[in-house]
Amino acid sequence: MCILFGGGKCTRANWRLLGYEPKCRIFFKHIHVKLLHSKIKIMLNLAHHDQTTVPILKQLPKIVFFDIDDTLYIKAERRIPDSAVAALHGLKARGILVAIATGRARRVLPEPVEQLVEDVGIDLLVTVNGQRSHYRGEPLTQYALAPEHVQAVSATLAQAGMSYGYIMDDAVVALAEDELFRDTLAKLGIGYSRLAPADFDPQTPVYQILAFSTDNRQPLDLPEGLRTVRWHDSGIDILDTAGSKARGIEHALNHLGLMWADTLAFGDGVNDIEMLQHAACGVAMGNARAELKAVADYVCPPAWEDGIYRGLQALGVL
Repeated sequence: MCILFGGGKCTRANWRLLGYEPKCRIFFKHIHVKLLHSKIKIMLNLAHHDQTTVPILKQLPKIVFFDIDDTLYIKAERRIPDSAVAALHGLKARGILVAIATGRARRVLPEPVEQLVEDVGIDLLVTVNGQRSHYRGEPLTQYALAPEHVQAVSATLAQAGMSYGYIMDDAVVALAEDELFRDTLAKLGIGYSRLAPADFDPQTPVYQILAFSTDNRQPLDLPEGLRTVRWHDSGIDILDTAGSKARGIEHALNHLGLMWADTLAFGDGVNDIEMLQHAACGVAMGNARAELKAVADYVCPPAWEDGIYRGLQALGVL
């Protein structure tokens, strides 16, 4: 791994001195220091972190946040396990708030999740990796990218020949479309509209840029203040450095008069890292990425093995 840090360079040899064999490269010119520290912590924990012991909660959570894809919703089967539905109803019956925290836009939630939101009465939805959030249908947060950043990244992606799109007003819009773009979103059941780059109004708020590539080695020369999160084997989110589910959640907690100490969170992907790190108890699904398991307080069974219900039971919340 090659990481630029304060003008210095951490070489492959230096990582080997720590007992780790570098497997990948980071190509970003500008990395936020807090984010870099987080990445280093994850790498150092990968081989040594043990979450087999169920943690003892200091208090019952007042609110539980759930990622959607392959946490609450099994995307390959396009369904929510009955046990997960029962778990959410059980939380509500105990007076515990239920919330969604997803990388998806509000208008492209899977139909079973939309139905669950209505049936359970989920009032808080943190979407677009924290760039937007809604409480009881009213917007709480709206963190749009700077127009000059949108233009610069779009030019970089176009030059690299990568397909890409924008999340605008909670809708996905394709600016450069190809088979990879279409197949990835089709498998997730995400609809989108099309717009020619020349027809895009640069003053229109863009909350996140979606780029599509299966090549992890392909460098992206991003403007300072932006970062990427790979959410799929072929999908990359581009958002501002401070952007994360945790930022959107913190804003919502302040609105509700709650604190991180009141939270429990479930997730499976790298875009859940900050959320699990901040939560009083962060739970990674058994099917989660290794990077997330490394920072989790507990790893429950996979989503398709009643992971949410069994995890909540093990923690004594249900």
